[in-house]
Amino acid sequence: MSTPAETAGAAGAASDVPPHRYTAAVADALETKWQAYWAEHGTFATPNPRGPLADGFDRVEGRPAAYVLDMFPYPSGAGLHVGHPLGYIGTDVYARYLRMRGDNVLHTMGFDAFGLPAEQYAVQTGQHPRTTTYANIDTFLRQLRRLGLGHDERRRVATTDLEFYRWTQWIFLQIFNAWYDTDANKARRIDELIAELDAGTREPNPGTNPFDAPWSQLDATQRRVVVDNHRLAYRAESLVNWAPGLGTVLANEEVTADGRSERGNFPVFRKPLAQWMMRITAYADRLIDDLDHIDWPDKVRTMQRNWIGRSTGAHVRFASDAGDIEVFTTRPDTLFGATYMVLAPEHPLVDALTAPAWPDGTKDVWTGGRASPAEAVAAYRAQAASKADVDRQAEGKDKTGVFTGSFATNPVNGASIPVFIADYVLMGYGTGAIMAVPAQDERDWDFAQVFELPIIRTVQPPADWDESKAFTGDGPAINSDFLDGMGVTEAKAAIIAWMEDRGDGRGATTYRLRDWLFSRQRYWGEPFPIVFDDTGLPIALPESMLPVELPETDDFSPKSFPPEDSESTPEPPLGRLTDWVTVTLDLGDGPKQYRRETNTMPNWAGSCWYELRYLDPTNSERLVDAEVEQYWMGPSADRPLGGVGLYVGGVEHAVLHLLYARFWHKVLFDLGYLSSSEPFHKLVNQGYLQLPAYTDSRGAYVEAAQVEERDGTFFFHGEQVNQEFGKIGKSLKNVVTPDEFIADWGADTFRVFEMFSGPLEQSRPWDAKAIVGPFRLLQRLWRVVLSEETGQVHVSDDAVPDELNRLLHKTIHAVREGYETLRFNTSIARITELNNAVTAAYPNGGAPREVAEALVLMTAPLAPHVAEELWSRLGHTESLAWAPMPEADPALLVDDTVEIPVQVNGKLRAKLLMPADADTTQMEALARADERVVAALDGKPTRRVVTVPGRLINFVV
Repeated sequence: MSTPAETAGAAGAASDVPPHRYTAAVADALETKWQAYWAEHGTFATPNPRGPLADGFDRVEGRPAAYVLDMFPYPSGAGLHVGHPLGYIGTDVYARYLRMRGDNVLHTMGFDAFGLPAEQYAVQTGQHPRTTTYANIDTFLRQLRRLGLGHDERRRVATTDLEFYRWTQWIFLQIFNAWYDTDANKARRIDELIAELDAGTREPNPGTNPFDAPWSQLDATQRRVVVDNHRLAYRAESLVNWAPGLGTVLANEEVTADGRSERGNFPVFRKPLAQWMMRITAYADRLIDDLDHIDWPDKVRTMQRNWIGRSTGAHVRFASDAGDIEVFTTRPDTLFGATYMVLAPEHPLVDALTAPAWPDGTKDVWTGGRASPAEAVAAYRAQAASKADVDRQAEGKDKTGVFTGSFATNPVNGASIPVFIADYVLMGYGTGAIMAVPAQDERDWDFAQVFELPIIRTVQPPADWDESKAFTGDGPAINSDFLDGMGVTEAKAAIIAWMEDRGDGRGATTYRLRDWLFSRQRYWGEPFPIVFDDTGLPIALPESMLPVELPETDDFSPKSFPPEDSESTPEPPLGRLTDWVTVTLDLGDGPKQYRRETNTMPNWAGSCWYELRYLDPTNSERLVDAEVEQYWMGPSADRPLGGVGLYVGGVEHAVLHLLYARFWHKVLFDLGYLSSSEPFHKLVNQGYLQLPAYTDSRGAYVEAAQVEERDGTFFFHGEQVNQEFGKIGKSLKNVVTPDEFIADWGADTFRVFEMFSGPLEQSRPWDAKAIVGPFRLLQRLWRVVLSEETGQVHVSDDAVPDELNRLLHKTIHAVREGYETLRFNTSIARITELNNAVTAAYPNGGAPREVAEALVLMTAPLAPHVAEELWSRLGHTESLAWAPMPEADPALLVDDTVEIPVQVNGKLRAKLLMPADADTTQMEALARADERVVAALDGKPTRRVVTVPGRLINFVV
C-alpha cells in the first residue's frame, strides 16, 4: 500500500509537489493543533441544566437534548485495533452533526475496567491489576484523542474508580433492600414489606416462609430468613457453572456452546453452590413487553424475547411412587399422547425415582448398558454435568438418556408411563421435567425413535403429512377422548378446566429466564457492601460506610484447580485476607464482630448503570440529579419510556449487558430514582471489519502479519497455513492498529475511510488500499479553499451559478439525510460529487464562498480537523463545532426540467427534456412535436396515451 508521500512522489515525477498541498505531515500538524484547541477551549464540554456542570447552559437552553453513547470498551493491553473505531467514529460523526443541526449533545466515553483479563494478567506478571488497567486506559485515551473524537472528557469514568464503584455498591444496596410487589407490579422498599407483615395486612409470598408458623409467631432470625427470601438480591444454593481451571463460577451467558468458559476455554461443570443472585425473573414480563416501545433492531429484540422465553400453558401433576412429578407444558391439549416422561439429570426426584433393579419389560436400549438403574443414572449424571445448557439443547444432537426404573401415571387416562433422565431437559427451564408427546414434538419424536417408545398422535396432521415425522402445527384433536374434534385453543381451555376441577393441574405462565448469578470468586471486582453476623445471614452496610474499598494484596489469584476437578469448590482470594474479612463494626447496636462477603461482583455490574453516571459524574450526594436525568433521558413523545437517544455497540451483548442494564434501570425507576424506565431508547449494532486470518495444521491461529503469500499459497515461518476471513480481533491474531494508518494518512482520512466503507451496521472487509480515495477527497477539498502554491484562500464572492446552486442544495439535502440515518457513506458520496463538480468548474480557484463554506461545513462531522482549519482560514474566529449545518432550499430540490422517456407500444423511441411541472396535456403535446416520435407513430391512430407526470409517456397504437 502506497503512503501519501509515495503517491505524491509518483505524481510529482515531472514537477515538484506544490508547497502547500494537503499531505500526511500537514494533516498531523493541523490535527494535533485542533485537538489541543478543543481541549483548551472545552469545545465539547456539554452543559447540564443545573449542578456543577451547568456553566454555559444559558447558551443551549432552547436546544433539544441529544444523548449519544457507545458501549464503553474494556481497556486491554493491546489497545485499539481498526475495528474498534468503526462505532466510535460513527457516533462522533452523528454527535457532531446533531450539534451543528442545533442540538445540545452529550457524548463521552469511559472504561469498563474490572474483570478477569486484568486479574489473569496480574497473576502472570505480578503487577497489580490497577497498575495494568490504568496503563491500558492511558493507551486507549491517547488513541481516542488522536482520532479526534468530540468527547466531553469531564464526564469520563472508569468502573474501577473508587467514587464510581461506591455508587455501584449503593445500587446493590437499593436492590438488596427491595422486593417485588406483584400486586403493584413494581419493586418496593423492603421496609414497607416488613411494616405490612408486622401489621398483618400482608402474608409472606408463597415459598418464602420455610417455617411451620405464621409471621407473628416467628422469632427474629426466622423473620430475617423470610424477608431475605423476598429480596431482589439474595443468597441461595443453586446449580451454577463452576470452572475449576479459572477458580470461579460463571453466568450461563459466559459459557460456550460446547460447555467451556468463554474466557480461557476451560471445562465448566454444573454443581450446587451458595451464591448471590439477582431476581431478574420478577421483571420478565416487563422486560418483554417494553421491547415494543424501544427502537432496537428486530434481531436483538427477538434474542431477548427468546432468552426470557415466556410460555403460557399448564402445570400438570403425574403421580409416582416417589411423589408427584410436576411438569409445565405449553400444549396441555396433547396430554393423551404423553407416552413417557423425561427429567433433567439434576432433578431432586431422580434419586427417589431410581429403582433398585430393572423392572420386567425393561428394554436393553433403556439401560445405558448398566447392570442397575443406580449405575446407569450415576454414569449418565456425570456425563451430563460436563455439558453446557446450550450444548445440551442443541438442535440435531443425538438423543441420549437412561430409564430410572420407575413409572408415573398419566392423569388423563391412567396410563403407566416410564420415567427417563436425559440431558436435553434442563432444571433451569420450567420444572426440570417434561411429559413427552413424541407425535407433536420433534425432540421427543427423536428420543422415542432411539428408545423404542410408543407414539400416539393427538393432533390431526394434514392429509399429505409425512407420517415419519412429528407434526408440530395446529389441527383438530384426535385420540383425546372428550377433546376430540376441538381446535387447539378450545382444547387447551377445556383440558385446563378439567384438570383444575380434579386437582391434577392448573393454567400457568413460565419463563426460560433464570435469576442472574451475581457472585464471582476473584479479586478484581467490586466488593459487596455486605457483612454476616453469627447467624450466617447477610446484613447490608449503611450508606455512610460506602465505599467498601477493595483491599490491597499481592495475591490476586483465586485458587484454581485442575480443569477436570469437578468436585472442587471456590476459594476466593479475598477470603485469604483475614484482617479484612473479620471486622468489628457498630451497626447501631454496639460494636460487634462480623465477617465480610469474600466474593466480588461480576464485571457486568459497572456496565449496568454507567450511562447514568455520565450525566452527573461529579455528584457526591446522589447517583444522579433528578432534573439532570430527566433532561437527558426522561420520557418524551418520541421516546415514551425515555432512555439514551442513540446507543451503538456490538450485537454480542444482546442478552448480557443489555438485559442486565434494563433490569437495574427498571429497579431504580420503580424506587423513584429515575424518570426513565428504559436505559437505551435507540440501539444500533455496528458491523465488524473483517480481515484474513490464518490457521496452521492444528487449527490454531497464527499471526497474520507474519504470513507470506507465494503464488496464492500462504506460509507462516515456512509452514503452509489456511486462509479464512473473520472479525478483526486478538483471538484470530489479525489485529491491525489505527496508529500506523493515522501516521501515514492522518486521522481525518482514516475517519472518512472507515465511514465510507459501508453503512454503520453492515460488516465489511478491511481493504487498506482503498484509503487513497478518501485522502484524495480531502486534498481536493483543500484545493477548493486554498491555493497549493501560495497557501492563500482563493474563493470568490461571486454568486453561485444556477446549475451549481441546484447541485449544492440537492447535496445538502442528501448529506443531511445520510447523517440522520447513519448512512455516512452516502453523505460522503454526495460530498465527493459536489466537490468534484466545484473542482472541475474552478480548476484554478475562485469557487464561490457560499459553495466552499457549505462543503467545509458538510464535511466537518467526518473530517473535523481539516474542516476546522479551512473554516479558520476562511476568516471565522470560532470553532465550527457549533456552527449551523447548511439547510437546503426546498425550491431548489425540484428540477426545472426532467428527462422523460417516450415509448410507442412499450418501446423506447425518444428521451425528451420537459418542464418538471408539466401536466399530461403538455407532456403529450411536446412528445407529438418531436420528429422521432412522429416517425414512430407513422400516422397510425392512437388507441390511448399512458402519461405519468414527471416519469414517462407511452403511446398505444
